[in-house]
Parts: sequence; C-alpha cells; structure tokens
Amino acid sequence: MRRLLAAAAAALSAAALVVLPGHASAVPSPLPDFDFSACPAPPANADPGTWRCEAFVSQGVLTIGDREIPLGELRLTFSEGKVDRKYAQVFGELRHAPARIRGTFGAAMQLKYGGYSDFLSDDERRGELDLYAVLRHPLLPKGCTVGTLDAPLHSVVKDDPAVPFEVISQNPTTVKFGVVDTQLALPRATGCGHLAQVADHLLGLPSPSGANTFKQVTYVQFKPL
Repeated sequence: MRRLLAAAAAALSAAALVVLPGHASAVPSPLPDFDFSACPAPPANADPGTWRCEAFVSQGVLTIGDREIPLGELRLTFSEGKVDRKYAQVFGELRHAPARIRGTFGAAMQLKYGGYSDFLSDDERRGELDLYAVLRHPLLPKGCTVGTLDAPLHSVVKDDPAVPFEVISQNPTTVKFGVVDTQLALPRATGCGHLAQVADHLLGLPSPSGANTFKQVTYVQFKPL
C-alpha cells in the first residue's frame, strides 16, 4: 500500500496542474459513503504522525469456471504507518452482506476474513488477503463454507488494467482502482452435511487455480490517525 500512497501523491500533484481548484477531474466519479468506525488504533509504540486509516469500498465479482457470482459491496478497513521507522499495519474489519447465487434455489455466499492480510503493494501485486466463504440456505447447516478459518482461501490481487488508478478527490484523499486475482483456487465445500455434494455440483467445486477470477472495483479514502 506504500506504493499506492506514493502513486496517489504523484497523481495529486499532476492533477493540480490541470484541474480547477476543488476538482480532481472534469467528470467527478460518484463516491460511496466511507465508514471509519472500525479503524484499528495504532500500536502503542507507533511512530507519531505516520499512521492513517484506509477505508475500502469495493464491488466484487467471483467467477468460478463459467459461473459468475456478483458479490455486491465489500467493505474493509485497516491502519498503516511506521513502528521504529519500519512499515507496519493493523487489520480492522471486513464486512460483506450475503450475496444471492443465481441458479442455486436461494443460496447465498458471504465472505469472511480468514486471519491474514498484507496490503503493502509491490511490483508483483497490490496485496494479499485470506478469506473463506459462508454458504447460506435454509437447508444448509451454519458451518457450510468454501474454505475455513483454519484453511482459508488465499487471494493475491494484482492491478486490473481495465480499471486504472484514478484520483477522485484531493481533500480528503480518495482514489479508485481495480484489482483482479486469476489464480484463486477453490476447494470443495465443507461442513455442509448431506448436501455437500449438491453444493459442490451447483458451484462447480473444487475449481483449480487458473479456472477462477476474483475482481474488485475499489474506492479508498484515507484518514490520518
């Protein structure tokens, strides 16, 4: 994410030369409402003045083979800064409402945080995040999931050329970009009782790396801590 901040700063400097005061672009993009209530506090030994919270609002789509699942809105917050002059980050929260899966007789999928994240981007990827997906239906047990907290889905997202980085606002700093993971592997569903084979059949599971795509169009707003 440090490279994202540097890119934002460079883009803001360039934008200041070509736009009217108070405008980041000729045609402003619509902004979601950002919620910073789940921002984690900096560590006790954090370097003063270096920490900020980042609130993500994304629209996601998961494609499993030839099945496309619109995931709707995903919200994520985390804080980043420096401790002893070294980069550090603290995860806050992932929020996702159950998304209906078409053609599955009313089943829905809800993404949950899998316990690991790394948002320090580099030349190879934008970030990494562990997830698991809860499958919801009146006939399914509550523990029916794809991936688990103990064995999560590991998503490594890269920049999506179809949605290039864009500065939306200069004050507060707000940016937009797209990310994509084309290597996400999806195992068989687990904890689904006697309907496990039905769930796997309807979703096309297991589905190996290279057969799936996880895309997000993301807005991010930054708040100093």
